Amino acid sequence: MLRSLLIAGPALLAACHHGPRVVPAPDPVAELAKARAQFRSGNYGKALVSFRRLTYELGPSQPEMVDVRYHLAECYFQTGDRVQAAHEFRQVADQYATSDYAPMALLRAGDANLRLWRKPELDPSYGETALAVYQELAGRYPGTDAAARAQMHVQQLREWFSQKDYKNGMFYFRRRAYDSAIIYFKDVIATYPGTSRVPDALMRLVDSYRVIGYGDELKETCAHLRRYFPQTEGLDKSCPADSSTATPS
Repeated sequence: MLRSLLIAGPALLAACHHGPRVVPAPDPVAELAKARAQFRSGNYGKALVSFRRLTYELGPSQPEMVDVRYHLAECYFQTGDRVQAAHEFRQVADQYATSDYAPMALLRAGDANLRLWRKPELDPSYGETALAVYQELAGRYPGTDAAARAQMHVQQLREWFSQKDYKNGMFYFRRRAYDSAIIYFKDVIATYPGTSRVPDALMRLVDSYRVIGYGDELKETCAHLRRYFPQTEGLDKSCPADSSTATPS
């Protein structure tokens, strides 16, 4: 038996040397550095995989986690998954509300929804969500750079909303449904002052009032146009000095 053990011993040792190799646990610090390098180089697909892996490797209370979650959201945005990006940015803003990332995360959540509303004539739900997020940003983090940047997007959204209302008004105007058209034109003027469609909406109100014989409203609207938008194209023809004598064009 001793001889058998002496023979088997080297074989057992050899088997141990050829056993399964132990893979060292990933180093989160090194992984984070790699993910950041991938992100900076514009390799957002690989960076997304790296940041997503880090969400499992880091503890939720570790200070690096907010950085990981924010950049994961940015990777979704840059790779075109705007719905997931909006969700992830929202999570960062809500779960890390006191961090430096929170204002920018809200801004980017709004941006993701804005990108999802590609044209004014489409369903405005994403645009409405974007506007609500930008307004929330102004309320929660006033004076921040993110809030200032959001205001530029708010103006763009207001332009798109006014265009949508104006086009709806023109839909009814062309079908001689003037009462319905007037509702939309008035909404453009009251809800989106300062947008480029306001003078157009006022001019279409003039046309509508003239057709249905609303003389007082016609005079009032012409006076408003002459006072605040005197350079409007066609104003002199639609609103001569005595609007009550104006004839349909």
